[in-house]
Amino acid sequence: MANHISRRQFLTTLAITPIMASVGISEEPYTYSVKGKIAASALGKSLIHEHVLVDFIGAEKISPDRWKHDEVIRKVLPYLLEIKQRGIQTLIECTPAFIGRDVVLLKKLSEQSGLNILTNTGYYGASDNKYLPQWAFTETTEQLASRWIAEFEHGIEGTGIRPGFIKTGVNSGALSDLHQKLIRAAALTHLKTGLTICSHTGPALPAREEIEILKQSGVSPSAFVWVHASGSPEELESVGRSGCWISLDGVNADNIDKHVDLLTFLKNKSQLGRVLISHDAGWYRPGEPGGGEFRGFTTISDKLVPALKANSFTDADIRTLMVTNPAEAFAIGIRKS
Repeated sequence: MANHISRRQFLTTLAITPIMASVGISEEPYTYSVKGKIAASALGKSLIHEHVLVDFIGAEKISPDRWKHDEVIRKVLPYLLEIKQRGIQTLIECTPAFIGRDVVLLKKLSEQSGLNILTNTGYYGASDNKYLPQWAFTETTEQLASRWIAEFEHGIEGTGIRPGFIKTGVNSGALSDLHQKLIRAAALTHLKTGLTICSHTGPALPAREEIEILKQSGVSPSAFVWVHASGSPEELESVGRSGCWISLDGVNADNIDKHVDLLTFLKNKSQLGRVLISHDAGWYRPGEPGGGEFRGFTTISDKLVPALKANSFTDADIRTLMVTNPAEAFAIGIRKS
């Protein structure tokens, strides 16, 4: 996948690669979980934006000494087993470096739950830069990208565990110079690694600016996930027409009807093939008694999917949202504009 391929070509590849592999013609689309290389088609039903542990203490104070693996596992593992029982096969863990990314913990949870878990590289500039390391303010675009590329090529923090995507984040208004730099660094990293860029964004304004930067950098919008996509249905459709992924990742028990209406709108606009869904749930909170309150990951399986089926969504539509789209969105491959 040296260059951008169409959705039809991608799906055809998934169908014929077993034959192609047998004669040594091509490699099946793949990504990396915390346990190693995995075929994109093996991701199965996926939750594309969740959290195991998040520490909001700030980049200057965070330390892995603030949590103990055994205590986190005791708290989190039952929630992972819940979704495994519901047929979920992959959890994409979106906690970035300096907010609680712990890839060794994620590998332990993956091994004990039987779920595929993907982790990330990149830096998170949202929340007014509280979670950026000091060098993010002073280093060049190229220097930041080289750090993220090194994590992909050599593994994260000496573990050998590779990221399966890039996670960054920006504030909700027009992009600052610093946040523009983060997006340019993500673009350079993509062009070297083929990792998909997931950016905590929110409103359409910064999303449009991010997409424009990516295009100027030679990266196709199809390599970009608009995280926390928000705005009117028409705004979501308009930005989605760029070819980016529309991430509706805030599903909870109180907004099922809203998501049914929005997904119906996007389906009627022939945009269902660009939509990703998840909860943005969890998470263990270091510093709070018992890790604080943890919100599980079952609402999509237990509430949203039945509600969609009651509103004329077919099994094929559900598969598009939960299987086909995640496999395409997170397959590693350089996508040029």
